[in-house]
Amino acid sequence: MALLEVNGLKVYFHTRNGVVKAVDDVSFTVDRGETLAIVGESGSGKSVTCYSLLDLLPKPPAKIEGGTALFDGEDLLRCDAKRMRHYRGNDIAVIFQDPMTSLNPYISIGEQLIEPLIYHPDIERKQSREDARARAIELLDEVGIINPQARFDCYPHEFSGGMRQRVMIAMALINEPRLLICDEPTTALDVTIQAQILELIKKLQQTRDVAVIFISHDLGVVAGIADKVLVMCEGTIREAGSTDSIFYNSQNDYTKKLLNAIPEGAKTLPSRLQPDNLLVEVTNLKTHFTDHSKAGRQNKVIKAVNGVSLEIQRGEILGLVGESGSGKSTLGRSILQLAPTTAGQVSFSGNPLTGLGSQQMVPWRRKMQMIFQDPYASLNPRMTVYQTLAEPLLYHGLANSKTIDQQIRQLMDDVGLAHGQMRKYPHEFSGGQRQRIAIGRAIATKPELIIADEPVSALDVTIQAQILDLILNLVERHNLTMLFISHDLSVVRCISDRVMVMNKGVIIEQGDTETLWENPQQAYTQQLLKAIPIADPRLERSRLSSL
Repeated sequence: MALLEVNGLKVYFHTRNGVVKAVDDVSFTVDRGETLAIVGESGSGKSVTCYSLLDLLPKPPAKIEGGTALFDGEDLLRCDAKRMRHYRGNDIAVIFQDPMTSLNPYISIGEQLIEPLIYHPDIERKQSREDARARAIELLDEVGIINPQARFDCYPHEFSGGMRQRVMIAMALINEPRLLICDEPTTALDVTIQAQILELIKKLQQTRDVAVIFISHDLGVVAGIADKVLVMCEGTIREAGSTDSIFYNSQNDYTKKLLNAIPEGAKTLPSRLQPDNLLVEVTNLKTHFTDHSKAGRQNKVIKAVNGVSLEIQRGEILGLVGESGSGKSTLGRSILQLAPTTAGQVSFSGNPLTGLGSQQMVPWRRKMQMIFQDPYASLNPRMTVYQTLAEPLLYHGLANSKTIDQQIRQLMDDVGLAHGQMRKYPHEFSGGQRQRIAIGRAIATKPELIIADEPVSALDVTIQAQILDLILNLVERHNLTMLFISHDLSVVRCISDRVMVMNKGVIIEQGDTETLWENPQQAYTQQLLKAIPIADPRLERSRLSSL
């Protein structure tokens, strides 16, 4: 008998605009020690399917209209609250996609990790605080947290996005569940840590016979970890089968569209570079932070950026890669003077920016913009799309009451949004649509430089391909220069003219994209490139076995 058997699951959302069939007659099984991957575009019903099993959907508007979900023979859909709490504490764990909204900002990382081991009323393996702390530190080390003893007492805001995701993974594994539901667990992670996490999940499967449901838009990861694949679209199953059959013999057009959208290899891009036309010059830049996390000890200095020098030519797309915590985002913010620099110099078109006050920076803000990693966090939830796009135009005096409507319509055309959506709020859009709004806001002032901080990391492959095409088209149309920050090396290879590799606050290697890919000089760069997953099951399994 399968560990989990789902039959005819239907989950509908009853909204003021009608009934949305988020999940419509979905069936699948997961055996002990097996990995089932669920893939599909944003909004296809992947997460709703899994959250319904643990009663994690808001009721209303969500309502389970039919079906069964047998876990060891007991129907999860008909469990009372006490029985469901037992399953959540002992047998089934979830790694959520967005760690910042899942972690409590008022409680230290360590306390949140040990909470189920010492407080959960239905836990079968209760431990003393001392043993729980030791177990938590051990898991933090396993998921790649440096100096886990000290980090145990830190708070979520003191971690990078990738490090917070590692904490979420440790939290899910701490009770050694029998079924692990992974909702995009490696989205925010760089390739080397992603490989470590996937290896950790595989090891848990082998030692504990754990079943895994792996929700992902990264088909390279799916190729290496999944035993079978379920393809979802608009709440229904379009195709299901073994991993090899889905990748090598897909029958459904939707599945073929997903596979064709995977970024792979080099692309021949038109030459945008304007030689000897320097736009940005960074000289020996240092951005240091003081760590106040531990009371009663000497404050430690964190050297996020430690003596970086670089040049960006006008018209260039410069890729910046490195592991989570390497200083990539801090460098981008420091160039825009959004983070306080400790030393060094940043010049834009020959004009020094470091040391300028907030008012002095206003004219330069119009010429330099940023696309942030999480559009939901960077967009004001109380402002409509119209207000969001109008704000920079009005603030910088680029529009007035007579021209603003036309300019906003043009921006929405540029980023592929329908005019009818301009009165909607951010929560009414999908992740890909929100990223389009953030891009529209960034290009509103017709800047010369855009710093894109992981702009496609949370998007599925088809939407990712659309956003990358959009960025390239906007670069061409508006003569933009861009610093493209990403941990997805396949994406960087597709879009960048030149690449810089960052590690522990310093640039360790740089060069033309294809030259660096074909002949990396540094061991760290070689390690990054070797860790890139391949969206081909046979090749990916071969790559993993050789590591």
